[in-house]
Amino acid sequence: MSENLSKDIYHLDDKPETNTSIELEFYQFINKLKTGIWFIGIPSWLFGLTDRSVSAFADSYLTAQEILQLLTTCFFFISWIYLKPEPTSSEDAGLLCANQTGRFELKKRHMISQEYILPFPYLCQIYHLLNLKHLETIHKFSLNNLRVLSVSEFQPTRFGGIIKFNTLLDSPINALRIWRQPIVEVDLILHSPYTVELSIPVYDNKRITVIFYAFPLNEREHKLFIEIYSDLAWPKPLLQVLLHFASCLTLFEDLPYLRDLAEVNIERLFKLSKFSKQANMQLFKRFVELYGASGDKVKLLEGSNSN
Repeated sequence: MSENLSKDIYHLDDKPETNTSIELEFYQFINKLKTGIWFIGIPSWLFGLTDRSVSAFADSYLTAQEILQLLTTCFFFISWIYLKPEPTSSEDAGLLCANQTGRFELKKRHMISQEYILPFPYLCQIYHLLNLKHLETIHKFSLNNLRVLSVSEFQPTRFGGIIKFNTLLDSPINALRIWRQPIVEVDLILHSPYTVELSIPVYDNKRITVIFYAFPLNEREHKLFIEIYSDLAWPKPLLQVLLHFASCLTLFEDLPYLRDLAEVNIERLFKLSKFSKQANMQLFKRFVELYGASGDKVKLLEGSNSN
């Protein structure tokens, strides 16, 4: 999960310490209950095994049915022994409660998922996702003339980088004003050669986060997953409909451009990017530095993962 989204998950709607204490006590109670039931089961199975044995050997002759009953009872008794609950410390229980809370918050924030197989090289998608100016040009209609004002920060990371840039809703009738302020700082994060995050602040310290997962299938196709998360206090069904529509619209805008990119020498664009001094291309240059101008290092990563 992304750094920004993970941070928000664990700090959104922070619960009082009393709630955490109650959760921990409840988990410990359940664990003790399971252990108690297991201990009660031991003498019960021993009694059943002894009763079957005495009954089978009472006439000094074993039938096939009695042998089967004895073997079945022994099997279940041994299985019960192996089902002993693992002892859990208070620290482990607290960590488990925190993880469960995190997963719940993440699920609560999840809005929509979309999946596509696109007939364009994977590198075309990466070039598009990491070029900030495409927000102004390719998505000029859907974003209603949104402008990228400036890049405020760039920070390389081990597997990618983070770029923060200011955007302006230039039109006073821009529909995006229902989501956000006219000028906001947006985060674009390259987490890996396959994962890009776009995080957009909205009103009252809430955000809409879009995670793109792009995976090459072959030299001419790639699979694109789109996951959108938000903590907006809107009715979830309404928000899901709007986000599905917005996501489909932006993808529809992408298709002609991706088709044009597929017809040019995309590797040449990658090589030329090394010499670019444009601030809006810094994250793309970081991808080229890490994973090569032709995506050869990405292919090597795929090979190592498959092994």
